[in-house]
Amino acid sequence: MLRQLASLQYLMYTGPRNGRIDLAACAERGLPVSYTEIGTSKTSTAELTWALVMGASKRLLEQTRLVGSGGWRDQTSVLPVLRGERLGLVGLGAIGSQVAKYGHAFGMEVVAWSPNMTAERAAKEGARFLPLNELLSTSKVVSIHLVEAPSTRGLLDRARLSLMRPDSLLVNTSRSTLVVTNDLAACLALGRPGQAALDVHDVEPLPEDWPLKSQPRALLTPHLGFVAEPVIAKFSEGIIENLTAWLDGRPLLRVVTAAADEKRDGTEKLEQKTAPPNLQSAAASALPAGGDASSPIATVVISHDSSEKELFKASEAAAQ
Repeated sequence: MLRQLASLQYLMYTGPRNGRIDLAACAERGLPVSYTEIGTSKTSTAELTWALVMGASKRLLEQTRLVGSGGWRDQTSVLPVLRGERLGLVGLGAIGSQVAKYGHAFGMEVVAWSPNMTAERAAKEGARFLPLNELLSTSKVVSIHLVEAPSTRGLLDRARLSLMRPDSLLVNTSRSTLVVTNDLAACLALGRPGQAALDVHDVEPLPEDWPLKSQPRALLTPHLGFVAEPVIAKFSEGIIENLTAWLDGRPLLRVVTAAADEKRDGTEKLEQKTAPPNLQSAAASALPAGGDASSPIATVVISHDSSEKELFKASEAAAQ
C-alpha cells in the first residue's frame, strides 16, 4: 500500500499504537511517522468495560425490548447479582487495574492472569493470581485487557472458551484478535460462555454476515472504548501540533520507529521526541521552497482504530 502513495511525505496516526502500519517499510523509505497522545482513553475504556458488564449481566437490552413490545417482567427478568461472584481479569495493566477497582466496589472477588503475571504483582492491584484455565472455569465475569502479541493472539480459542461457566460473561474491550471469533460464536451457541459483550471486532464496521450479529447471547458495541470527548480533543490537539511542526519545517513531534513500537506494551506513555536526522531531512526535502506543503497529498492521518478498508480509502485519496 505504501508503494501506491508515491507523493506521501508524512504519516500520522491517532493514539499511541497502530499495528497496521509497517514501520520498517516507512523507515526504509525515509517516511516519518508520528502518533498523538490519547488522553483519558484508558479510563473511558475501563468505564465502558463495566458498562458492558452491567448491561449484559442485567440483560438490559432484553428488558428494553420486553417493555417496548408491551410486555412486563418475564422469566428473563430474574437477574443475577454480582456481589460475591468472581471477576477474572486477563491482563492487569492500566485498564485492567481500574476494572479491578470497579469489581471490588461491587463486592466481587478479583482474580487475574497474564503471561508475565506474578502473585505479588496481582496482590498490589488487590487481585489474586490464578492460572488461566482455572480463572476461565471459575469466574462469573471474564474481562480481557491484554495487548495483542504473537503470544496472545488467538489466546481464547474453542478449547479455552469451552472451559467457561454456562452462566459466565466474557467481555472484550481490548483487541479482537485475542479471541477466535468463529470459536466464540460456536461456544456461545453451545452455552459456554453464557454471554459475550464485545467492543472490538476483527472487521469494523461489521459485515452483514458477521457470525455474532445474530447471536442473542452477544452484546456488541461499535468500538466505543476510546471514543470519549477528552480523547477526541487530545487527538485533534496532537494532529494540529504534529502537522504545524511539519509545515513550519521544525523538528517533528512524537515520531515513532519500529524499534520503539516493539518495546511498548500498550500501558506506557511514549516520550515526545523529535525525528532522527535522516527522517527530518527527508521531511524537509519533501517540502517545496518556502515550506509550502500544497503539493499532492503530503500527509495522511489514520484514525486510532483504522481498519484495512479505511487504510485503502486513505491510499486512494492520497493517489488522487
